[in-house]
Amino acid sequence: MTPSTSNAPFDHQLEDTDLLTEIAILYYQQSATQEEISKKFGISRPKVSRLLRKAREEGIVEITVKFHPVHSAQLEQRLMDRFHLKRALIALDQPSALEQRMQVSTLVSAYLDGYLRDGMVVAVGQGQNVAAVADHPGIVSHRNARFVCAIGGTHRSGDTINADHICRRLAKKFGGTSETLYAPAYVDSDATQRVFISHPNISETLNQARKAEFALVGIGDMDENSHMVKLGCFTAKEFVEARLNDGIVGDIGGFDFFRLDGQQADTLMRGRVVGLTMSDLHRIPNVIAMASESRKALSILGALRTGVIDVLATSASCAMALLNMSDSE
Repeated sequence: MTPSTSNAPFDHQLEDTDLLTEIAILYYQQSATQEEISKKFGISRPKVSRLLRKAREEGIVEITVKFHPVHSAQLEQRLMDRFHLKRALIALDQPSALEQRMQVSTLVSAYLDGYLRDGMVVAVGQGQNVAAVADHPGIVSHRNARFVCAIGGTHRSGDTINADHICRRLAKKFGGTSETLYAPAYVDSDATQRVFISHPNISETLNQARKAEFALVGIGDMDENSHMVKLGCFTAKEFVEARLNDGIVGDIGGFDFFRLDGQQADTLMRGRVVGLTMSDLHRIPNVIAMASESRKALSILGALRTGVIDVLATSASCAMALLNMSDSE
């Protein structure tokens, strides 16, 4: 809105939201001083200060801190030292979840472009963050690398975030080849899982993934609105019970679930995954884990404590939260 330019005394009948908005525009957008605002509305400077604070508290004003790239480099080093990482890739904070995911994927795409060589194998997980790397429009060098599914597939509505579809797009992006895991990602019981795992074709594909030089995986949380619940892999009730009863805070790549201390939990969910396990990831020398969402800070902390992550890609705000949480312990 366009603020009034009159010097009339403060109208006590003015709607609170209108007043807060007008004062906020004058102060934050038009660089008016608190003294000038107090004279304009005939109110005291302390009153102006209180109204500006109220505007922030009620969400009329949102203040976002933009980290300088130098600050991000410092965060990366602190994370590497704190959690014994080979590399941390920290993206500047963005105003939307989509933009944040794209910024994180930009860093991961560039990292792969710098280290991937002909003949190397990349084990690929599922999810939006991993899919964003495959879909990143940046130009990369073509290499004769293989992208192998490290987990089975989901039903049709999850196609774009299936490991198989991501593998195909990564292979096209880098000029390599892809290997499909012909199995569902999740089954109803551990007995069914064992049948799939023992099948020769599935076993061979998973063995290729286990011998990979790189693994590209996402970090999931236990939100009952997560994609795994929306896709029907698990029920919201199972997620809530795993979180409350077993202390599960997240998963890596959809493969395995862990507590905040990084320890695996023996839950009913764990034996239903047709894919790699945490112990398999331990043997892959370069596990790149991604999480762009700020809500996942607790899950990322638990994932780091598993000891399987070599490279973490996340946002500056998540990086700060991780350091603050580990400082407070």
